[in-house]
Amino acid sequence: MWLKNCRSVAMKLRQKTQRRRISAMRKLFISVLALLLAGCFKIGPDYQKPIVDTPNKWRFGEKAARDLTNTQWWGQLGDPALNRLVDRALLGNLDLQMAVASVDKYMGIYGSTRSNLFPQLSGSAEYLRAQSSNRSIPGITTNHPDSDYTQMGAQMNWELDVWGKLRRANEAAYADMLGQEAIQRGVILTLVSDVATTYIQLRTYDRDLEISRNVVDTLKEQLRIARRRFEEGYTSELEVTQAESELQRRNAQIPIFEKNVAETEHALSVLLGRNPGPIERGKTLDELMVPPVPAGLPSDLLARRPDIQLSEQLLISANANIGVARGAYFPSISLTGNVGQLSTQAATLFTPGANFWTIGSTLATPIFTAGKIAGQVQAAEAEQRRFLANYKRTIISSFREFEDALIGTKKTKEQRESQARRVAAVETYFKLSKIRYDEGYTDYITVLDSVRQLFDAQIDLIQAQSDNFVASINLYRAMGGGWIVSEETAHTPKPQEAVYFP
Repeated sequence: MWLKNCRSVAMKLRQKTQRRRISAMRKLFISVLALLLAGCFKIGPDYQKPIVDTPNKWRFGEKAARDLTNTQWWGQLGDPALNRLVDRALLGNLDLQMAVASVDKYMGIYGSTRSNLFPQLSGSAEYLRAQSSNRSIPGITTNHPDSDYTQMGAQMNWELDVWGKLRRANEAAYADMLGQEAIQRGVILTLVSDVATTYIQLRTYDRDLEISRNVVDTLKEQLRIARRRFEEGYTSELEVTQAESELQRRNAQIPIFEKNVAETEHALSVLLGRNPGPIERGKTLDELMVPPVPAGLPSDLLARRPDIQLSEQLLISANANIGVARGAYFPSISLTGNVGQLSTQAATLFTPGANFWTIGSTLATPIFTAGKIAGQVQAAEAEQRRFLANYKRTIISSFREFEDALIGTKKTKEQRESQARRVAAVETYFKLSKIRYDEGYTDYITVLDSVRQLFDAQIDLIQAQSDNFVASINLYRAMGGGWIVSEETAHTPKPQEAVYFP
């Protein structure tokens, strides 16, 4: 009878304890649910895209511009050798590899920051064997046996984002990651433009060197004729010395052009990510095609420029950091818990009754910080204003660069056409002066003058052609380049594919 009463009391105690546990869990669940619902609130300002006064479009139509900005513009030059050089640069350029690594770094930072929104779980195991002192009590000798201590369990810590501070930090980290992707796109844009520009400069120096050698050959022939006429008594030695002086003057310019060719090859090699060396050639400047000027460009297309995208992401990050700074005013609330097995003997670690668990919460709030938090908020707000001004300045600068590029393509084309007419006129002058000299109607000074003018006109025409190509390249660079999207995809995985949250 007595044993039955004891069992009944024990059962009632267990049921009462169980009801208390259930009641505590219900209260904890309700509290967590209330906090999570309160977590829909986010402290700090939400980002709103700034309104910037922009032109609707330039003086041209829109459709052709959109078509051209969705092409690999360097292919429009029509040189397969240049296409191969661009491909090699995109694979081997070290600046681009650094940019890709930076994107990977900030993807990792974003993943680490985002993990703060979720519970953090960890495991632990501990084994301890101890021997107590037999002289722990003065004057008394005790005999304590050796003891074991074994524990295995898991710990949980979860900071509840009640005020939205962690979500603002996540916004900032995500914007920083997108900003690094914009930097990478900017590196690609600059790299391809530099490869194309340097290649055009190389072909310009090649043509300069070719013209110089042709002029030297012409002057050698003129010197041979002058010497023969002097030996036959038709002219004085003055013409011979004039011809030889002009020959040596032009001959001295050849090493300068050879030096320019070698240095440009070395610069292009560095862009390709390799040691300086010879560069593959393709078509000449005369054979290349000038990319067509867009027939129109609405201003919204400039939003794809990497510098504009970067400046906006910096602004978004700074805006979110205001919320992070203001969140320091509010209490930090965390849930903690432990569960595991504990025993004084390893053999009984997993037996009934060896388990334990704890669950609780902590709250920490600033009381006195001597203006530390206020200073951080002030700094964050000032940083946001700074990046807002930077964003507006970047947009205005992009408009200026595009307008400059438009004018550049138009005026360099006019200059190239004018130089072509000049070369045609000087070629006629050279032919006529040579005929009149051979027939004895003019002196050799006139022939040398025609040679000088022809050489200078040909060099100026080559430079005008080069300037026209470079102006077209600068125009596509100012547009942000429609090719960036495909190249970015080839080098950087999208965030949802590249960031994992274990």
